[in-house]
Amino acid sequence: MLKLIGAILVLVSGTLFGFYQAAQFANRPKQIRQFILAMQRLETEILYGFTPLADALLKIGQQLSDPLRTIFNEAAHRLTDRTNVTAQESWQQSVEEHWKHTAMKQNEKQIIHQFGFTLGTSDRNDQIKHIRLAVNQLQHEEAAARDDQSRYEKMCKSLGLLAGALIVILIY
Repeated sequence: MLKLIGAILVLVSGTLFGFYQAAQFANRPKQIRQFILAMQRLETEILYGFTPLADALLKIGQQLSDPLRTIFNEAAHRLTDRTNVTAQESWQQSVEEHWKHTAMKQNEKQIIHQFGFTLGTSDRNDQIKHIRLAVNQLQHEEAAARDDQSRYEKMCKSLGLLAGALIVILIY
């Protein structure tokens, strides 16, 4: 009886791990799309709203869901709390601190870091150009993420179940 319960637990654990990995593949394009929309909102705030950067980041962060919300909110709070922190430093620190909670990969992180280097350092028109460049690059990454999702999502679910079954067979 105890062996049966152990086998069921191993099988369920393997299956849940497979479903977790599949969810990561599904969340990545969603988060990239959400980040693209946030960048476009930032463009609107800068171009038409003449909103200060800290206020724009906070306003956009309130419209997002976690984990992207925390990146934007933290960057805004760092800008308002410390007077000696630049927009670039607050953005970079916020991204570094909260990136591990996203499903996005290193390519997206590099694009977002490159965007952060120009944040708050130039006039409005130049900021808009950099935002549009980042959005364009993120759109390419989103297409690649959707391709990965369609290719690997089902495989992860199946492999989780099969790995759990293999462990059960090897143990017994």
